[in-house]
Amino acid sequence: MTEVALPLALLANGLAAGVLMATVLGVVPFYMTLTAGDYVRAHAFAVGRYDPFQPACLVVTLLADVLVAAVEPRWAGRLLCAAAALAAGSVVAISLTRNVPMNRWVKAQDPDALPPGWDMDAFRRRWARWNKTRTGLAVLALTLNTGAAVALL
Repeated sequence: MTEVALPLALLANGLAAGVLMATVLGVVPFYMTLTAGDYVRAHAFAVGRYDPFQPACLVVTLLADVLVAAVEPRWAGRLLCAAAALAAGSVVAISLTRNVPMNRWVKAQDPDALPPGWDMDAFRRRWARWNKTRTGLAVLALTLNTGAAVALL
């Protein structure tokens, strides 16, 4: 079972971490240059493309890591995949409790009639900070999964 689940975890985890890293390196800096209306438009455009893909990759990572942690007889693989599952699960938790509600709020806004007094800069910084945290955890999970693969060679 490990022979299938661990490569699947590595693939899904690598894709999710890559999406998050691309967001940190390119999308967030671009967002910071935009006016409020353009930010709302760009955010809706990007989120609509990442959201179906990246969360699915994280769930696959989490499930595959839990499976390996449950069935792998060697302690190194079990421990590393359990830790990777915890990191991936933390990304999912932050996504559901922080970034997704913020994404929904932005998506619901009319870019030409934003709420008066909306502190767009503070909102963008908060969203970027949570996104950076998710990215770090996804990369940590990928590092742990890679370590598990090496340990189980």
